[in-house]
Amino acid sequence: AFFWLVSLLLASLVWFVSVRLSDRGDARLQHGLLVFGAAVSVLLQELFRFAYFKLLKKADEGLATISEDGRSPISLRQMAYVSGLSFGIISGIFSVINILADSIGPGTVGIHGDSPYYFITSAFLTMALVLLHTFWGVIFFDACEKRRYGCLGLVVASHLLTSGLTFLNPRYEASLGPIFIITLCTGLWAFVTAGGSFRSLLKCLSCKQEDNSRVMTYSALRVPCED
Repeated sequence: AFFWLVSLLLASLVWFVSVRLSDRGDARLQHGLLVFGAAVSVLLQELFRFAYFKLLKKADEGLATISEDGRSPISLRQMAYVSGLSFGIISGIFSVINILADSIGPGTVGIHGDSPYYFITSAFLTMALVLLHTFWGVIFFDACEKRRYGCLGLVVASHLLTSGLTFLNPRYEASLGPIFIITLCTGLWAFVTAGGSFRSLLKCLSCKQEDNSRVMTYSALRVPCED
């Protein structure tokens, strides 16, 4: 989360300086600078994700050195999941905090022609971003470990596309639908990257069903004994 905050700070500085040096009366130019700032923010986030990967690799080597069996107690997939989830949570907090502040008032959303679905759509977009960062973390770390530069490029490109789709708001049907399609596809990609398969999913579900049946059988056997 700290790495994401640093990337946001640097992106904010770039955008702030570019706005100060530009003509503030030119609305089209200011909108272009806003798009530019969003793109810079995405690139810096992915750059700091890579820096965090390198830092964790160094820490992983250190943990493996001091462990008894010569292996790190934390796997790369675990670190990727935690890193992505941390990026997603802090990103979600910053995405929704101003919206929650606006919801306190004064005024009512939609009263001046604005969309009445502003808050619910923002909530769904924030949820999608949290999930996407988690999925991106898993895919990104695996791609860095195996040096799959094409996968790294796809992660960055999907991040840029998701960020760009938000500029279609308040046409939420044009932004929310594609973003959730990207989320679903990226989630399946991360699932396969983490070693998941349709067979393993069925095996997991069957194990849960067996565990539930055992619990119910055990509970049914205990009732007569207690009586």
